[in-house]
Amino acid sequence: MELPRYTGITGDTPPDPGPDFAALAKRAGLTFPALSTPIDTNLSVAHGTTCVAIRYADGAIMAGDRRATSGNLISHRTIEKVFPADRHSGVAIAGAAGPAVEMVRLFQLQLEHYEKVEGSQLSLEGKANQLSQMVRNHLPAAMQGLVVVPIFAGFDKARGEGRLFQYDVTGGRYEEHNYASTGSGSLHASTVIKLGWRPALNRDSAVDLVLRSLIEAADEDSATGGPDVVRSVYPVVATISVDGYERLTDDELSDRVSQIYAALAHERGLEQ
Repeated sequence: MELPRYTGITGDTPPDPGPDFAALAKRAGLTFPALSTPIDTNLSVAHGTTCVAIRYADGAIMAGDRRATSGNLISHRTIEKVFPADRHSGVAIAGAAGPAVEMVRLFQLQLEHYEKVEGSQLSLEGKANQLSQMVRNHLPAAMQGLVVVPIFAGFDKARGEGRLFQYDVTGGRYEEHNYASTGSGSLHASTVIKLGWRPALNRDSAVDLVLRSLIEAADEDSATGGPDVVRSVYPVVATISVDGYERLTDDELSDRVSQIYAALAHERGLEQ
């Protein structure tokens, strides 16, 4: 469309629209088609799915499955969704995988920068608030379908206990006292944890509980990947205690997964 030409005669030139390009385009008769569908329906965007976190006697445990999906396709079988934020905290992600991993990396960098400048770690409450602001700043992308919803957990050295924080897409931050979950299989996983969680669980019982919750979630939710014994792909499980963030080895997880499968087969009368 050709823009109207102005003669320069007094009164012929319209008011200066200033920096408002949208107003200038509207005055010139230009219109722009609005997106009728979220951006992630038109692009092949990988999405992470189920993550959980629980409190136990010595701190907190975080776990996440390894599957990422793009619509009906399994786009990745070994994606990692649980990361250390710093020495005494961790973050688990669900939603659009690319923006989520970028958010985690920036979060790690910000905490490291704070510690270098101030000479001490940010309080656990401050870390949770910082992540809340990052989720809030991501809201415009979330409105187009690129949603990121994390879980944050850490060991509060001032209180001497583990703490959990859950978020919504607007950056709302909510502390959970027993357990938290996010992702497409979160309903099934949290139900298993709700039935099995007890105050002051020891490490072994807590690890078995989060593993079983992911196995049960994978049984009901196609976007959640259970332990893949053939490929030796196991969930990422990490403990956060006074000693810091520690990821469990695949060898330990393999033994525990085998025991859980054996117990499930016995409970359901599927033993051969």
